[in-house]
Amino acid sequence: MNTSLEKLESEVLDLPVRERAHLARRLIQSLDTGIPEDPSEVEREWEIEIHRRLEEYRDGKVQTIPAAQVMVAARGRRSQ
Repeated sequence: MNTSLEKLESEVLDLPVRERAHLARRLIQSLDTGIPEDPSEVEREWEIEIHRRLEEYRDGKVQTIPAAQVMVAARGRRSQ
């Protein structure tokens, strides 16, 4: 991390909780560009993604993993 970023971080962490929360919301909003705000648009985007993934599966472009294997792997990561 460069020194100007470290200085800014230190100054921000010295702010009152309410001001830090406001800043955090604004920073997160600045990262969310391009994400649709309209719930129906989100649904349309998911529908497109679902069809894309299904097509990849049907075309043999992706391999599936049995749910039991996924759960074993997830439990293993949780215990680490």
